[in-house]
Amino acid sequence: MEKKKSFGLAWMMLLGLVLGTVFGTFISESFATDYIKPFGDLFIRLIRMVVVPLVFATIISGVAGIADISKLGRVAVKTLLVYACTTGVAVIFGLIIAQVVQPGTGLNFSTEGLSINEVKAPALKDTLLNIVPMNPFDALSKGSMLQIIFFAVFFGFILASMGEKGKSLQGFFDGVGEVMIKMTNAVMHYAPIGVFALIAFTVSKHGLAVLLPLLKLVLCSFIATALFFVIVYIPVVRVYVGIPLKRFFKDIAEPWIIGFTTCSSAAALASNLVATRKLGATKAIASFSIPLGNTINMNGTSIYMGVCAVFAAEIYGIDLTMFDQVTIVLMGIVAAIGTAGVPSAGLIMMSVVFTQVGIPLEAVALIASIDRLLDMIRTSANVIGDAFTAICVTKMEGELDSEEFSEESL
Repeated sequence: MEKKKSFGLAWMMLLGLVLGTVFGTFISESFATDYIKPFGDLFIRLIRMVVVPLVFATIISGVAGIADISKLGRVAVKTLLVYACTTGVAVIFGLIIAQVVQPGTGLNFSTEGLSINEVKAPALKDTLLNIVPMNPFDALSKGSMLQIIFFAVFFGFILASMGEKGKSLQGFFDGVGEVMIKMTNAVMHYAPIGVFALIAFTVSKHGLAVLLPLLKLVLCSFIATALFFVIVYIPVVRVYVGIPLKRFFKDIAEPWIIGFTTCSSAAALASNLVATRKLGATKAIASFSIPLGNTINMNGTSIYMGVCAVFAAEIYGIDLTMFDQVTIVLMGIVAAIGTAGVPSAGLIMMSVVFTQVGIPLEAVALIASIDRLLDMIRTSANVIGDAFTAICVTKMEGELDSEEFSEESL
């Protein structure tokens, strides 16, 4: 019964997406801003309310659940390696497909009046230092995800090393994690209304006409993401991990639809935890890799960066050298670490990449006009990438399907 409800919710969100698109074409921007957008803002606030305690509790629970310290280090290294490799391949995919499709060729856009503030990449030493919170409670209150994750991993590591003495506290965080998953699921019942409101506002503001000249960019991003999925994810899932594709698609459908309609991988976090457990990932590995991937594993965003870099370069007649393309790949990997799982964060990181290779930042303002559509594509890919990593690492550890899963006891 519960299964049918959850899947029904995902399809209700798709319905909200369609109805919001239709409704948005018939209302004015002022009406949407005053009476429709607040319902969408409420949904975003609800997601932000639950995501920090959810990530904090599940990571501590996952890390502490790996009692063997050497195994914990092994799982962490394998998880980060899969993240880094797939992210690098994703950027390359975006660059190659965009150079074949050439989404910016033949387009003549006026960028007069378009502007965006320059974003400078922070120094590497500052980036690394800022991962460590001076005050973990301040990091929790501000939602600084990398700092929260660092403290949670450190806390869980020490908790695991305490053995029997730490069991009661580990049980507490297990319980908090389960409560937050159920709380997130409760919040998601409001999602169809939130999706309807956000899409209706976006369409009323920009209009469907804005999509026509930039449809080639959207199509290119979709093709690159689909090919990445077919060439990278599917063979590994079927051949290496050994999961039947029908089972994989069925279990991953709900978090994928949630990510696609909400443009927030944070919104899909709880559903993704459940999906990966159904696919055979252990509770400890899923609880560690899914929240971590929610912040630093951004394959969809990386494809998006590669496609948009080529698109913008073609519009301005800039020839991207091999060095520029290598820079985009490396910056894509680094940028993914700092991209939080919230809507449109990829635009900020794209500004950093464009600055590094000399592409005018006015192109970012141009792309922003259709970013909602691009965000839907990249977020759904990010969500699948998190699940992909969890089952791959579980397979590497030889523990796939080693635990019985019940939705009653997450």
